[in-house]
Amino acid sequence: MNNYRTPLRDIDFTLFELFKYEQHCGAIGHASVDRELTGAFLGEAARFAEEVLAPLGPVGDQQGCKLIDGNVVTPSGFKQAYQQYCDAGWPTLSRSTAYGGQGLPQSLGVILSEIIGTPNWAWGMYAGLSQGAMHTIEIHGTEQQKQQYLPALISGRWTGTMCLTEAHAGSDLGLLRTRAEPQPDGSYLITGTKIFISSGDHDLAENIVHIVLARLPDAPAGTKGISLFVVPKIQLKDDGSLASVNGVSCSSLEDKMGIHGNATCVLQFEGAKGCLLGEVNKGLNHMFTFMNLARIGSGLQGLAHAEFGYQQARLYARERLQMRSLSGVKNTAGPADPIIVHPDIRRMLLTQKSLVEGIRMLSYYASIKMDVSQHSTDADERQQAVDLLGLLTPIVKAFSTEAGFESANLALQCLGGHGYIRDWGLEQNLRDCRIATLYEGTTGIQALDLLGRKVLGAGGKTLAPLIDEITQLCRSCDDTEQLAAHAAQLATLSEEWQQLSMHIARQAQQNPDEIGAAAVDYLMCSGYLVVAFLWLKAQQVALRQLAQPVADPGFYRAKLAAAEFYFARILPRTMGLIKAMESGADNLMSLASADF
Repeated sequence: MNNYRTPLRDIDFTLFELFKYEQHCGAIGHASVDRELTGAFLGEAARFAEEVLAPLGPVGDQQGCKLIDGNVVTPSGFKQAYQQYCDAGWPTLSRSTAYGGQGLPQSLGVILSEIIGTPNWAWGMYAGLSQGAMHTIEIHGTEQQKQQYLPALISGRWTGTMCLTEAHAGSDLGLLRTRAEPQPDGSYLITGTKIFISSGDHDLAENIVHIVLARLPDAPAGTKGISLFVVPKIQLKDDGSLASVNGVSCSSLEDKMGIHGNATCVLQFEGAKGCLLGEVNKGLNHMFTFMNLARIGSGLQGLAHAEFGYQQARLYARERLQMRSLSGVKNTAGPADPIIVHPDIRRMLLTQKSLVEGIRMLSYYASIKMDVSQHSTDADERQQAVDLLGLLTPIVKAFSTEAGFESANLALQCLGGHGYIRDWGLEQNLRDCRIATLYEGTTGIQALDLLGRKVLGAGGKTLAPLIDEITQLCRSCDDTEQLAAHAAQLATLSEEWQQLSMHIARQAQQNPDEIGAAAVDYLMCSGYLVVAFLWLKAQQVALRQLAQPVADPGFYRAKLAAAEFYFARILPRTMGLIKAMESGADNLMSLASADF
């Protein structure tokens, strides 16, 4: 059942009312990106998502990808949709004008990823991974490499992938064995096996550009001996045109729980010709350019599945008649009341609404900081944005996917048995969503990055700019009766957050396992706090709008109600997380491994 509609009103609110996007774009040199232009762009993207991509969502799930004679064939309609996507110029949006792009802010590309991914995440991954490949070559490539690869990637004629994982290594990239043998002409022959390669092979584009981690023969052990390479599926002639097939092939497709429409490949590199990207033995550092963008993208996957599920659950709850309200009949013309009147259904719907809209605010907040980090002319402002984005990225990735999965699960629950069958698409939505907490480093990996590297590793200094923003917002709410209680609640939690960070740092000096024991709870607590900060800002905006005549007062009243619910029923989860962290590592580590 295809009832998906792009949430354009909420996107517009988040961009232009909450984050003052026109002023932001003007400050980073994009004054032409105003509300009218952005609205036209978003409207056209929404049409493509609703009319073209949404109907292909169940098709991709049911047909899946097929490996035929060594080549991957995508589900019916995927190739035609990709051609429409390219013809409309969508791949060029946020890429450099020097190589055929439109040069618009990266944040617009993030929003485009949400719009096209929500009704059909499996299809959207083909386009999303290409953006990461382009971004990595733009940052680390030589001018020759940029001229050779970027125009075709930006136009969409070629797509890109990231090739990290190996079966024996998993997230421990220091163990990877893929070899890169230098050649007299300056190229390298890449040999090894990579697994779990999303969009690793397909029939959408004429070439696929793989960004590959490998090790030179004389490289030091561990992560310090990894280099990064560009390896095309089809080799290039000197003039950039396609030559012969390279030594890279898909040996099998993973048999997966979800996202069946995206080809997750085992790739064999057998003396495949490639070129070094960036510096020797700096490959992991360079690959973080790709991975950090992909982590923001994975966070969007949590948002996408949460939004899709919420729309279906909301529609069903309004129409499904079952039982009478305990507080009195609400539907006098029918045999029962719609289930949306029952408190437990409202609990699930409001949880979804407050998380969906909160994750959207979080994702856009991070993407705007990304813009500032790339385009601000003020070096101090640019560095502060880099630091804050580093702090936010693991939160966006892990909190958004965990909360998104919770929301997708609640959506299915709202439909009862009807959610468990295929008709409404919620069982597929839940299956597709499950991978999001695993992609680009699991929740545990992201949590260690946040607590171990971004907070404790920086001596807590990275927290300061965000805490300053939170403090300023709370102070601005002191004189507003409707906001003062929430501001006090947030200010108290912010103080506890700082104290907790210092407490874990002290405990870790005695026992390093304290970091791992606290990490996931710390990340989730951080996510709830940052989203509360954004909900308070949203409340402030909604009250300001309701103080004057507006065309849609119900929209703003719903914002206030969702914020009230979040502060009353979602944010208190942090108290349990804090208690768990304060309990220390002993209750995790005292049991002998053999006794489990």
